[in-house]
Amino acid sequence: MYRIASKKVLNPTVTQMEIEAPLVARKAKPGQFIILRVDEEGERIPLTVAGTDVAAGTVKIIFQTVGATTETLSHKEAGEYIQDFVGPLGEATKTDGIKKICIIGGGVGCAIAMPVAQEFHRLGAEVTSIIGFRNKDLLILEDEFRECSDELIVMTDDGSYGRHGNVTVPLKEMLEEGRQFDMIITIGPLIMMKFVVLAAKPFGVPVTVSMNPIMIDGTGMCGCCRITLVRDGKRITKFACVDGPDFDGYEIDFDEAMSRGRMYAEFERHAYEEACNLFKKA
Repeated sequence: MYRIASKKVLNPTVTQMEIEAPLVARKAKPGQFIILRVDEEGERIPLTVAGTDVAAGTVKIIFQTVGATTETLSHKEAGEYIQDFVGPLGEATKTDGIKKICIIGGGVGCAIAMPVAQEFHRLGAEVTSIIGFRNKDLLILEDEFRECSDELIVMTDDGSYGRHGNVTVPLKEMLEEGRQFDMIITIGPLIMMKFVVLAAKPFGVPVTVSMNPIMIDGTGMCGCCRITLVRDGKRITKFACVDGPDFDGYEIDFDEAMSRGRMYAEFERHAYEEACNLFKKA
């Protein structure tokens, strides 16, 4: 059992928790993830490591309430326990040789982008961060990004905060002005990452994307998290849990990934509604 050391509501659908897991805290690096179960009957879900405190032995997770498990987890309070917390899993984000980095996060994907930006800042890289949300009410982690970024641009789809538009708007402006980046790292909805890649392609800037497909065991055995890369005209199957979650954005078959991501949408919706009804009755 793993104790919830703290809980903080970041916006109406996004929650931050710190979990007491000393061994995971000691080993986890930016870009890696954990798999947890809320209780003995619960499903396994992957969540990115959003930060660690080695001295306190805690691991920070940030999650959006979108399904039955995250709905159940959101009702847990500090001092309570969850059943399983396994990690770190996956490959850490590569940082070698990168001096100028552009980090682009969308929505709850900013929870994954934040520790990556913090790590590049710690290493002395010049960090430009672009974070995007549908509206002001969904904004998260602005202060944390500002602390670790040489430049921070906040975008909202409806213009209610920061600049009006999506994250590709300032990216295109900077690239057209001749701004140079060793790498662009983008983390968020698949459609957002797809268009970041398309925006960067004419300028030849390397783009890393963080993939978060359906996942069960986190070891590559179940095959649920497979994604398709297109390399030199050949289609190559990789597994996000062991080969990723970071991949070359120019190689990802985004259309296939989005199609696979929608496969269980109806099932997830029904499970979420059932979980909500249980808590309402309680």
